[in-house]
Amino acid sequence: MTQHLQRQLTSRLITFMALGMAIGTGLFLGSANSIVLAGPSVIFAYMFGGIMIYIIMRALGEMAVHEPVAGSFSSYAHRYLGPFAGYLTGWNYWLLMVGVGMAESTGVGIYMKEWFPELPQWIWVFASVVMIGTLNLMAVRVYGEMEFWFTMIKVVTVVLMILGGAGMIWLGWGNGGQPLGFSNLWAHGGWLPNGLNGMVLALPIVVFAFGGIETIGMAAGEAADPARNIPRAVNSVLWRILIFYVGALTVIMAIYPWNQLGTQGSPFVSTFAKLGIHQAAGIINFVVITAALSGFNSTTFSGSRMLYSLSHKGQAPAFLGKVSEQGVPIRSVLACMACLVLGVLLNYLLPGRIFAMMMSILSFNTVWTWMMVLIAHFSFRRRHGATAFPLRVWPLSSLVCMAFLLFVLVMLGYSPDTRVALYVGVAWVALLSVAYAVFGVGRRMSLASTDANAA
Repeated sequence: MTQHLQRQLTSRLITFMALGMAIGTGLFLGSANSIVLAGPSVIFAYMFGGIMIYIIMRALGEMAVHEPVAGSFSSYAHRYLGPFAGYLTGWNYWLLMVGVGMAESTGVGIYMKEWFPELPQWIWVFASVVMIGTLNLMAVRVYGEMEFWFTMIKVVTVVLMILGGAGMIWLGWGNGGQPLGFSNLWAHGGWLPNGLNGMVLALPIVVFAFGGIETIGMAAGEAADPARNIPRAVNSVLWRILIFYVGALTVIMAIYPWNQLGTQGSPFVSTFAKLGIHQAAGIINFVVITAALSGFNSTTFSGSRMLYSLSHKGQAPAFLGKVSEQGVPIRSVLACMACLVLGVLLNYLLPGRIFAMMMSILSFNTVWTWMMVLIAHFSFRRRHGATAFPLRVWPLSSLVCMAFLLFVLVMLGYSPDTRVALYVGVAWVALLSVAYAVFGVGRRMSLASTDANAA
């Protein structure tokens, strides 16, 4: 075995990896929660949330171009804020990836039961763990290509829905030739049917829809020509996601009154059925399954790379830092798979609750990761100044985005549905802090691999 990852990920593969994480199952189920809160103004919430996420991605992209390392934001926190900050950020992100992986594999089981109701849910969860684990044990380019095709299925579905919906709106397809127009966007209480407060309350939900886009940073250590490919991926992925989310939701709410969405299943199914595609339910079920597999694929990749990076800093067992001849951290992948088997057990014991449970407790970890990107970037810019791919309007843009993330944390505590995320998040940070002190993780830094900078 060697010690180094291999740079085999092109701009195309990195871009679709980030798209695969950010365009998930929530979009295909109609983004119902945010629409209920905000009505048509959810479109503006997605635009504003997208701008905030773009600031985070430009900050991460600037550091990734200057220092393309596998540990990404954990390595940057370690280097610019200290070993303890890097340790907390790395293990928080690893927990996030394992938790989201459990939720996505559970999603596979839930939707496979639509076709095979006689089989228990946990069997499909186990099958997805085996499948995704096998893919991640292959050369990283194989993983990247598979993620590309997973994501392509989702992208094509969204584009077809937008085009078909545009045909209904302007040409009257599926409506006897009578164009529907856009009046549904303001005819049921206006753009702000629940007031400005409704749109503000929807912002945290909207932001988490973009969760996973930071995979671009995790891929930097295996990017071919990172100075060229990372900026391309960062600059292109956000406007594509905004088109998919804003475009899809605009079309959906133009076709159906916003206060009726969610009462008749997925609006994607309804839209395709209205166009005369009678197999719409089966098609969307297949797409949602691939969306879940795509997210599971990316979380396994990111989680294993984070373990690899932590091991090279002396903050995880050293054996996790070994790499195969194909440049794959096999032991880190297997460690993630072993933890994901817990998801199989939970699906056996609590098949109806695990998906919502995992997604509700992981919000804190997402906000932590994004905040650490901005804080580490602030120290980075003070040390290096503007570099080849700078975050514009710094430091104002960074400060505005940080204030927004603090607002999201406050909203997590405000809502009873998400308050558990703060409790679990704070408890996890406390546990990690105790482990850091008791087991002397920081004191073992001098014994870590001399290859840490490559991690």
